[in-house]
Amino acid sequence: MSRLLGASEHDPAKAGEIKHVASFAVWGSVVTGIVLGGLGLLFLGPLVGLLGADAAAVPATSAYVSVMLVFVPVLAVAFCLEQMVRAEGAARQAMVGLILSTIGNLVFDVLFILVLHWGVAGAALAVGLANLVSIVYWVRWLGTHSENVGLSLRWFTLRRSVLGPVFGIGVSELLQAGFLIVTTLVLNNLAAQYGDDPLAAMGVAVRIAQVPEFLVMGVTIGVLPLLAYAYGKGERERLRSALRASALTVGAIVLLFSGTVFVFRQQVFTVFSSDHSVLAIGLTILVAQLVATVVNGFTGLFTSLFQAAGLATPAIAMSLAQGVLFIPIVLLGNLWFGLAGIIWALTVTEVLVFVAGVVIWLAARGRIDRGMDAGSAERAEAVLAKAG
Repeated sequence: MSRLLGASEHDPAKAGEIKHVASFAVWGSVVTGIVLGGLGLLFLGPLVGLLGADAAAVPATSAYVSVMLVFVPVLAVAFCLEQMVRAEGAARQAMVGLILSTIGNLVFDVLFILVLHWGVAGAALAVGLANLVSIVYWVRWLGTHSENVGLSLRWFTLRRSVLGPVFGIGVSELLQAGFLIVTTLVLNNLAAQYGDDPLAAMGVAVRIAQVPEFLVMGVTIGVLPLLAYAYGKGERERLRSALRASALTVGAIVLLFSGTVFVFRQQVFTVFSSDHSVLAIGLTILVAQLVATVVNGFTGLFTSLFQAAGLATPAIAMSLAQGVLFIPIVLLGNLWFGLAGIIWALTVTEVLVFVAGVVIWLAARGRIDRGMDAGSAERAEAVLAKAG
């Protein structure tokens, strides 16, 4: 959508395409949510077992999961609308919607848990209704302030020109999220073989390292609409300026936060756990996680650039690289080096993915430049036509 917004500056016909993309995304989210939620409810028993609930936790887990599954269409649409608002360049409004959802969640939690005593089912209901609050806000905002987005079913289409770009970029996000889940499951299961202490240390270290990682993600994901708009409009210098600023910001965040946490790693870790046996292995895990964070941000920036330029194959390759590389590396690391191999597997994977990103970027620069040149040429033609 951001790419089409940029292109519409010199080709007004592109603005009409945005309505088709928006309608397909929203109603596609509704249908997908209904299908996935229905399948989850149909196989609720096996799903609860897969989540690891023991006999004592099955009733509570089933109550929570069943309510969440009912709200899957709501969760999907909320996430979809958030991306649409961001695609319009309205970062503040995207944040307002998230804040309203958070406030709503707190209010509903108090009502359903403390007042009505609905327990975990009430907690799940609070999440679903809170997302409904954000949906109402974003739909009203788009309807009032956006001239390009159309959410009506009359704009819904399954044209290849709409499905191709949406799924081309969406698949890379799907793979990235999927491999993140797989990575966590594999790490936890392998670490559990060495006892409770490594597993506990892994959980604490990962949470600490996620602070700079999430800040970096805010930059790499946040700059995506700007990169896409500049690419679609054919503004080469604006795209390069945004990339430079993002890279410098990512570097500063990593140096400041990761560096500070590394220097005071023992003090930081003891805030979460004072168990000496957990602390001993936890410090090593934390160092490995922080080293991975150094390159992780730049890898995310590569992926955002490929997505912004509509380069589906490079974006998918980046998403595939982490999962494809991590599984054999962690299994071989466990086989050859034991727990140390598990600890450093993710770090080695992140470094290799970064190297792959550099190689793919060098190979794709020509395609990106040609796309920018095409956008600039179309803009020049439009200016000349108006002047004529």
